[in-house]
Amino acid sequence: MKKFEEKTITKNELFKGKIISLQIEDVELPNGKTSKREIIKHPGAVCVIAKTDDDKLIMVEQYRKALERSIVEIPAGKLEPGELPEVTAERELEEETGYGCKTLTHLISFYTSPGFADELVHVYIAEGLYKIENSHGTDEDEFVELMEVTLEEAEKMVLNQRIFDAKTAYAVQYLRLEQLRKLT
Repeated sequence: MKKFEEKTITKNELFKGKIISLQIEDVELPNGKTSKREIIKHPGAVCVIAKTDDDKLIMVEQYRKALERSIVEIPAGKLEPGELPEVTAERELEEETGYGCKTLTHLISFYTSPGFADELVHVYIAEGLYKIENSHGTDEDEFVELMEVTLEEAEKMVLNQRIFDAKTAYAVQYLRLEQLRKLT
């Protein structure tokens, strides 16, 4: 038995959408009592730290309806069924920025909100960027503005909440830590 495991007694899917589903689970707690859990199932996602040869970051500004505002983010997107994360990363980099890359390296993966969702985000760094001729561009329901920013500019955007999402803030902090590590 896993430490603190909650055993599922029943599952009831309340909603199944294009991207997520919501289910209610009755669970047995480690102390024998029961409780309910609301769980969002998500196919997983990727995000890409796209670095130019002159150490600028390729970011996109886009409107996020859930927040009712525009924010600046690194390129990202959800996994398609059966798609490997590195394939998703290459596809999203091209779709959102029009760039390809010579090297794509997986850095880490993390859960966004493990208290209620199973979304796992895979973080990649793309280097050796090149513009793709005849790139298909963004999805028809996606409107983005491309930006190139320095690490210092990105840090200021975190502080003034133009960068306001965990994956992008994580990417900015990762790059700063890498710079500091190289100095020691």
